[in-house]
Amino acid sequence: MSADFVIGLAGEAVFTVLKASAPMLVLALVVGLMVSVFQATTQIQEQTLAFVPKIVAVFISIIVFGPWILNTVVDFTYRILNNLHHYIG
Repeated sequence: MSADFVIGLAGEAVFTVLKASAPMLVLALVVGLMVSVFQATTQIQEQTLAFVPKIVAVFISIIVFGPWILNTVVDFTYRILNNLHHYIG
């Protein structure tokens, strides 16, 4: 294993993690922005109002995007384990 291989593998792992977490992060960002606009217009400064909708949105996105996220992570793991014998030795 060379340093280039390890750096490339780490980069691919980071990209896979970002790709798998992107739907949840984007949905939480959109819901958080909507809640912030709602709080600013109504002048309601309740702290739980900022967190509960985001948590619910993330759980819903996990249910909706769960199979895709699992498939992405399994494909990455399969590629690593399938090509591992080329790099050991």
